[in-house]
Amino acid sequence: MCRGSKNPEQKIPEQGRPWQYKAAAFTFAVGMAGTTLPTPLYGLYQEHIGFSSLMVTVIYATYAAGVIAVLVLASNFSDLLGRRPVLLAALGLSAASGLCFVLEGGLPLLFTGRVLSGLSAGLFTGTATVFVMELAPEDRRGRAGFAATAANMGGLGCGPLLAGLLAAYAPWPLRLPYLVHLGLLVVAVSLTLPLPETVPRRQPRPALRPRLPHVPQEVRRVFVPAALAAFAGFSMFGLFTSVAPSFMARTLGVHDLAVSGAVVFSAFAASTVGQLAMPRVGAGRALPVGCFVLVVGMVFIGCSLLFTSLPLLAVGAVVSGLGQGLSFRAGMAAVSSRAPQDRRGETTSAYFVVAYLGISLPVIGVGALSLAIGLRDAGLVFAACVVVFAAVVGGWLLHHLATEPIGTG
Repeated sequence: MCRGSKNPEQKIPEQGRPWQYKAAAFTFAVGMAGTTLPTPLYGLYQEHIGFSSLMVTVIYATYAAGVIAVLVLASNFSDLLGRRPVLLAALGLSAASGLCFVLEGGLPLLFTGRVLSGLSAGLFTGTATVFVMELAPEDRRGRAGFAATAANMGGLGCGPLLAGLLAAYAPWPLRLPYLVHLGLLVVAVSLTLPLPETVPRRQPRPALRPRLPHVPQEVRRVFVPAALAAFAGFSMFGLFTSVAPSFMARTLGVHDLAVSGAVVFSAFAASTVGQLAMPRVGAGRALPVGCFVLVVGMVFIGCSLLFTSLPLLAVGAVVSGLGQGLSFRAGMAAVSSRAPQDRRGETTSAYFVVAYLGISLPVIGVGALSLAIGLRDAGLVFAACVVVFAAVVGGWLLHHLATEPIGTG
């Protein structure tokens, strides 16, 4: 009897080359960097085109909508088509987004570029996270888990830093950052093409239909607390990647785009440090601890607006980033380790749906509220809301995880 005739799936060989997961992590970081390149440039766009702070959050919301749309409607595509084709599609969308910004002549291309950027980020987040971990040798899965989440946060942080430095010290501030990123995308494509596929081929191939992400029953006990913590942490990132440069310019008097980019970068860099520290803290402890550290950071951010202090804002960015990194990596590790192999991409996407709701919805509220009470007071209200939410989530986690600890598999 031919075993191949009975098995519809063609097995793939075990991955064992460290460069493969590192190459995928680099591609992930480059892709995510493109999504935050406009962050320190929104002030220049406001002067160039002419729009309000509310419009900044609306433009940002189109990006978040693109991310959520892909995560909701295409969460299972990489489980069906394979990780590499979806990753290459994400790189293509990122390149198309960059071209929109290079050719930008008004709001239409600005909106189009952000939508395409959101679509690329939606494909990257669920697919690249899993791909990095699946490509790693068995003895390096822990490192690969850190590489995946660090590539995500590190890439998001490098985008504003790169754009801020180029806009401040190089010509063509609204063009050059995207041209440099397009060059990095070429390198990422060249590294992605030779990577082996980690999803077994299925014969016949299942129908490719949009499907709402569904969290398997056996993962839900871990998923709910992890997702709540992710929502709290990403709401802070929503502030830094949308209106924080406006806060710095209008409230703190900081007009140097390199400084604005560096402050935003510090939040994401601190997140990477927090992720690196997570194994020593433990996944179960890191979730509530991360929430409480986030509370402290948001208090610093609120005080920076209250007392118009850039140092307090920088400290708040670092402390908040540390807290977000602790809870984010702990949640990702717990969720991905509990998910079945054939549902891992879908489950990871569902986790990111909740996270990107946190990065978008509260910030839109800040933009709308700023029209009524001003940008500074809207920021204070935002900081207070995140403090309360993160404190409640952290307390809930302490209470429930005392009897039902969360591990990583």
